[in-house]
Order: sequence, then structure tokens, then C-alpha cells
Amino acid sequence: MSGPELITLGCRLNIAESEAMRAAMADADDLVIVNSCAVTAEAVKQARKAIRQAAKRRPEARIVVTGCAAQTDPASFAAMAEVARVIGNADKGQAELFAFDRGARADVHVSDVTAVRDTAPHMAAAFAAHARAFVEVQNGCDHRCTFCVIPYGRGNSRSVPAGIVIDRIKALVDDGHAEVVLTGVDLTSYGPDLPGAPSLGQLVERILTHVPGLRRLRLSSLDSIEIDDRLFALLTQEARMMPHVHLSLQAGDDLILKRMKRRHSRAQAVAMVERLKAARPDIAIGADLIAGFPTEDDAMAANSAALIDDCDIVFGHVFPYSPRVGTPAARMPQLDRATVRRRAAELRARTEARRDRWLRTLVGTRQAVLAERGGAGHAPNFARVRFEGTAPVPGAIADIIITGADDGALTGRVTDETA
Repeated sequence: MSGPELITLGCRLNIAESEAMRAAMADADDLVIVNSCAVTAEAVKQARKAIRQAAKRRPEARIVVTGCAAQTDPASFAAMAEVARVIGNADKGQAELFAFDRGARADVHVSDVTAVRDTAPHMAAAFAAHARAFVEVQNGCDHRCTFCVIPYGRGNSRSVPAGIVIDRIKALVDDGHAEVVLTGVDLTSYGPDLPGAPSLGQLVERILTHVPGLRRLRLSSLDSIEIDDRLFALLTQEARMMPHVHLSLQAGDDLILKRMKRRHSRAQAVAMVERLKAARPDIAIGADLIAGFPTEDDAMAANSAALIDDCDIVFGHVFPYSPRVGTPAARMPQLDRATVRRRAAELRARTEARRDRWLRTLVGTRQAVLAERGGAGHAPNFARVRFEGTAPVPGAIADIIITGADDGALTGRVTDETA
């Protein structure tokens, strides 16, 4: 593949923005762009590792670092000998910043992201490396969870007008994409900054109405407390909405949730999942969970572990807590790192066990699987499916009979390729 090499870390929003940069810099074969994440200290460490590895692999290339880690701590990346330029989140859409001759020292182009009032003017025209297309509809966050540095990397919440979103999705469907994922930093906060203050549910309704050729629509992480009746009805009654909801839960103990400055209680999270499962029993639940938050004792940790069963979480994104400079949680009494790692491992083991039990219940079913690269794809409920025999063409939706479940994924064979 010609053009820049993209190394994308972190969230689905970064995936969408990486593809936008790939399209904008299509002729820059000597460019490596590291689109970084700052959600944890480990994520920043991975960005540094990726930079060093890229420099060893391609010593002639210009390495540009962007993303949240570059936004929140540009000086540390500019100090790396491997880095040619650091570009902030608010500036990554400016193609001219990626056209430069490497100097003796890295230079920094990082604007004040809190001053940005719009988003996604550079939405990607194509998704060269993904069967699913990721469309940015929202950016930034107005909430200030005590553990989170992302608002400092992304700025305040801002939304993309529905007309722009619909035009982009129409183009992606015309280009052959059967599935689109709407992405954002705080997706359920979509709309209040736009004329008429539309909700996320209203945006989804307009997309489904005005893009009838879109076969599958999926949403990235949702805040459970902001799922209103309109969005709930779409998630549970609309066939083109995939039966998969990923929730930003973070913890299962009310005192820890309060110290995190989350806006929901444990009971509210459980009640929302119970409502979703009652209305659409095949819906699969994913969740973000933080292990070892400051002040968390054994009983609090047990409450979070129990949430996995109470909310039937089969896709767990478990993050060991790490203090981020400038956040209130970093000033709270910290747990020792061994305890944090142990609790994270326990949460991962519990989610994986529940996932594996759920996957076994799907053996013998038929699933409409979106084929992706590497001989695998994803079912509507986001279960990963490995293909037996000849795999369908990436981007096709194939009718698959599920024959087995092992190692965190399903296996299946094509019965009748449908697209």
C-alpha cells in the first residue's frame, strides 16, 4: 500500500482520524504517522515503543507523532531523537503540516484544543485497511471524570452536523462498505451544540432513513445514563442496528463511581442492561472497567467483579488504573502497582470466562458475518468468527454456520455468501 504508514493506538475515533490522514497524505510514502493514545500510562509507553520500532524498521522515514499523548505532552515526544514532528489533535487535519523537510530537531505544532469549536472537517473518504468504516460524529468531552486526561487531549464536546455525516456515510456505502461505526469521545453527548440540539438517537434515525443502502450500523462506547428512549428503541428494535452495545461503566461500586465523578450508579447500570436484554435478548454487552482505582478496597473490587455477571459483560476492556498528571485521581491515595495488576488480571479472567461460555451457546447458529482481513470477521453481536476453508472476500457479508468456539472466537463455514 502506497502512502504514509499509519500506526494507530487507542480508540475507534483514532482509527477514523488515521484514515483521514492516510487519504490526505496519499503521496507521502516516506512518512510514518504514530496516532497516539493517552488514556493510560501504558498507552503512552506503547506509543514510545512504536516510535522506536518504526525508526529501526524505516530509518529513512519521517516520523510524525500526533493524537492524545502528543497533545497532552508534546515536549516529551519532541525530545525523542526518532521524531521529526509533533502535531496536536486540533492540527492533525491540516495536510500542509505533514509536508516538511526533516530538520536537526523535531518541531511542535500543537494548538489549544480547548479553543476548537468544530470537528471532523476532514472526514475520511475511504477506509483502505478496514472492512468496517469508522465515521467521526463527535469529539471532545465536557465531563471531568477524576481519572481521565482525555478532555485535555480532545477539548470540549462538539458535534458534526447530521447532513455532513449522512453525506459521508452515503459515499462510504457507494464505495462498498456494508457496515459503519459511529465514533466519538463521548458519543452520547452528541448534539447540544448544534442548531435544534438534536440527540444521538435523532442522528441515527436520520442516517437510517436517508441512507437506505447502509446494511449495518454500529455505535462505539456509550454512556449508559444517556441512553434515552429514542436511542433505546433503535438499539432494541431496528434490525440494521447491530445487537452489540459497549458501555462506559468503569466500576461497579457506588463509592468508587462517586470518586470517579461518574454520573450513574451501579443499580442504574444494571437496570439499563436488564432493559436492553429484555427487549432484545441477543444483544451482547461490552464495557470499559478500571481496576485498582485509588482507595479501592477488596469489597469495592469485588463489587466491580460482580458487575461482570450482573451486566452479562462478554466483551470487557479492562484498564489497570494509572495516575495521569493533572487529574484529581492522581492526588488520591494510590494502591500499590502489584495490587492494581492483580485486580486487572482478575477482571480480565472473569470477562474472558463469561465470554467463552457465551460463545459456546452460539455453536450451531447461523450468523451474518462481515468478512475482514486475515480469514476472520465479526458477527452482528461482534463475536469474532474465524472462517473454515476459503474465506469470503473482505467487506462481504457471508451466511455462516457456527461450528465451534475456542480461544476467544468462533469458527464457522460459509453456507451461502450473501454479498
